[in-house]
Amino acid sequence: MKLATLCYVQDIEQKKTLMLHRVKKNNDFHEGKWNGLGGKLENGESPEDCAIREIFEESGLQVNNPKMSGFITFPNFDGIDDWYVFLFTVDNYSGTLIDSPEGDLKWVPDAELLQLNLWEGDKVFLPWVLAGNFFSAKFVYTNKKLVDYTVTFINDGKD
Repeated sequence: MKLATLCYVQDIEQKKTLMLHRVKKNNDFHEGKWNGLGGKLENGESPEDCAIREIFEESGLQVNNPKMSGFITFPNFDGIDDWYVFLFTVDNYSGTLIDSPEGDLKWVPDAELLQLNLWEGDKVFLPWVLAGNFFSAKFVYTNKKLVDYTVTFINDGKD
């Protein structure tokens, strides 16, 4: 079992989201895909701690108060482990983007996000995240292909 975060840094005024094109690491399971930022929780970290650390390590941006958007279970995602992923959005950040060791960073207009080479499931849940919905979902992949998903919405995005 792996615990991880997936974070979407947003420029609300310009309606853009910071995305990472995974093209730099050798033997990267996500090679060629566009993802939000994030990674595995380290011992003693909360999901929020992990989100803050991963965003800084992958982008150079410092963030405060990541907002949890949901939780996704990916059973046997990589053919080895179940992944449990905490999703976050962030719109309060400072700093300058670095040359990320994970891939190429790009601010992508929200209207163009679904045109990127995303995982199939990301094309399903990313609109939920951007709409402010809070959800718990399970996405089932076989050989890197989405075969099924279920979702429970916790609220409609309105407080």
